[in-house]
Amino acid sequence: MNSIFIIILIIAIVLVYASLVNRINDLERKVADLMREKSSKVYSKEITPQAETAAQPELSKEVAFENELQNVTSKPLQEEVIQVPQKDWMKPVFDFLKQNALTIIGIFTLVLGIGYFVKYAIDKNWIGETPRVGIGIATGAIIMTVGHFLRKNYNVFASIITGGGIAVLYFTITIAFREYHLFTQNTAFVVTCLITLLSIGLSYFYKSEILIIFSLFGGFLAPLMISTGQSNYPFLFTYLMVLNVGMLIIVFLKHWKSVGWIAFVFTNIYLFYWTIEKTEILSVYFYVTSYILFYAFALQDYFKKNTLTIADILMLVLINFCSIIGLVYIFNELKYEPVIIFPIIFALVNSILLFKEYSKKSFGINYSVFSAITVSLITIAIALQFKTHLITSVWAIEATLLLFIWKRTNHNIFKICFYILFPLVIIAQIITWGEYFSSDKLNIVFNPVFLTSSVTVITTLSNLFLLRKLTESEEKENNFFENLFILASYGIIYFALLFELIYHISHKPWSIIFGTGILYSIYFIFVLLLLRKVFDISKEFKIGLSYLFLFLVIINSSVSGLSIIESIISKKIDSSFYALHLLYLIPFVFISWKILHKINFFSVNISYWIFSLALVSVVSFELYHIYNVTNSNTLAESYELEKHFSILYLPIIWAILSSLFIYIGLKNSVSELTKVGFALIGIVVLKLYAYDVWQMDNVSRIIAFIILGIILLLSSFTFQRLKNIIKNLVDHKEENIENETTESQ
Repeated sequence: MNSIFIIILIIAIVLVYASLVNRINDLERKVADLMREKSSKVYSKEITPQAETAAQPELSKEVAFENELQNVTSKPLQEEVIQVPQKDWMKPVFDFLKQNALTIIGIFTLVLGIGYFVKYAIDKNWIGETPRVGIGIATGAIIMTVGHFLRKNYNVFASIITGGGIAVLYFTITIAFREYHLFTQNTAFVVTCLITLLSIGLSYFYKSEILIIFSLFGGFLAPLMISTGQSNYPFLFTYLMVLNVGMLIIVFLKHWKSVGWIAFVFTNIYLFYWTIEKTEILSVYFYVTSYILFYAFALQDYFKKNTLTIADILMLVLINFCSIIGLVYIFNELKYEPVIIFPIIFALVNSILLFKEYSKKSFGINYSVFSAITVSLITIAIALQFKTHLITSVWAIEATLLLFIWKRTNHNIFKICFYILFPLVIIAQIITWGEYFSSDKLNIVFNPVFLTSSVTVITTLSNLFLLRKLTESEEKENNFFENLFILASYGIIYFALLFELIYHISHKPWSIIFGTGILYSIYFIFVLLLLRKVFDISKEFKIGLSYLFLFLVIINSSVSGLSIIESIISKKIDSSFYALHLLYLIPFVFISWKILHKINFFSVNISYWIFSLALVSVVSFELYHIYNVTNSNTLAESYELEKHFSILYLPIIWAILSSLFIYIGLKNSVSELTKVGFALIGIVVLKLYAYDVWQMDNVSRIIAFIILGIILLLSSFTFQRLKNIIKNLVDHKEENIENETTESQ
């Protein structure tokens, strides 16, 4: 039943296809008749010039359009290209896939169908092993022959068909070797090389870039097809380098850039796999050969036209850094010195081109690219000399290089590469920081982990500097990514210094570790706010940093301060550390006095409350710390003094501060500060009557009530006085207005 249905379906498809072919043939005949009729009319006009002159004012729209089209197409192509500032480099790929997707799927399906048919024939024992291979080779040859006859009218379609035939030949030889053992490995390798040469020759003869891409994939996958599991790397890479030479010759002759990129990707995958699988000095020669070949590929347009395209610049960056990663890894694993030899050599190669641009006094994109690559390679050499981690340092410097090239060329591909690479830099740096937990003895500053972090910090600062000048359109377009990048950048700088600091004091008591970490965090934000103009920090980010700064000040004065005082009293740390703890007052006073008003921190009412909370916390806790550390010798005495201070002195301190808030608020017409003052007075009164009064002795209770009463009366008197002053000013102003009105009348 299924067989009958399939036969009917095939017959229906054939009939439909035949109908479509007839209709297409009819359309082609009609078009040919129209073209002949049109050409005869044009010829008749040419032999009657008088009629042509008479009809000139009344040219048909069709002829006028053709004349215009001819004028447009007669302009040089270069002029049209220059007018386009930036072209979508992925558009040709998507256009090709849209136009030829059915063809690609069709040839793939055909190859699979042939494969399933052969498998079915094998399962039924219809044919032996040798005939099976013969069928595969014959099928591939037939498909290639069909492509050959279709190439004149259907060039792209024919190229894909021919590529499918080549794929059939590759897989046939692979199966003959791996499954049937009809060939030795050397014979199979020679046959695959011949197929590759045939496909290269056909692509050159047909002038087909698509076909050579098929050839390239087959050539690079051939070693995997005939592999027996034994690692004969010298033979493999000799073949790959010969293949690259042949492919790059085609690239220079036909200017097919996609061929070079595919060869680059496959070659580096093989090289990196060999380097990790079996690290040996022989692979250095193949790295150097690969560097020379692909560097020449990247400079093809530079030597011909003195220009560097987007693809050329990206290739220059990748070939330099990929080669360095592989070569330095080999030297590190085999303990060879000096490890910086290859970055220095590559820097010299790029400096020659840099000097060439400098001697011509040409300081455009070419000069910027060569100078940036040269400086980056020298920076890598210095970093590696100090034994930094290879991948982290190279990726960090490469990310900065990509960002610099983007800023110079304004090509978005480099920005995309930067945003892809920068997260990898963060991941590599986090892995590097993990060595702090596994290493016992690292030198201060001059250790591989911190030196690697230093490279990342320097490159991150460079990134922030490069991104600080953006146009309004760029800021809107990249707002999310820019903010995310800025947060990540400051986070890298912060943790790089913090981990190094914590590592070297990790043997100290917890109070010192915690206090040092909080103090470092306060000074880190202080430096950022001081350099806010240098890094062009946005208003929202500055206010956010200010909130974080005040929060850390509160934590430092309360939690950190209490733990330090407790450690001092219990003799775990020296009392001099309290002076180090008080260093946070310098940035707190400076920011409160000089910076908060300049960044419009108090533009939101809640800011007054947060600042007041920080100020009350600093004054209250630091006075308590001084009182406690100077009067107690044991922890038991410290707890008693804490209770005494809370009941007797803390209400007085808060009452004074509340009066100060009310006075400043009324004087400067800041209602929020006045509210803060009254709220603090309310807390003092509530605390006094609800708790403190029941904990005091009679003498202390009397003293507290008297002092608090005096402070409240003074505050009330100050408030009434300021109220009268304001009222008199308003009355005096109204009286002057009335007098001026009377005199004018």
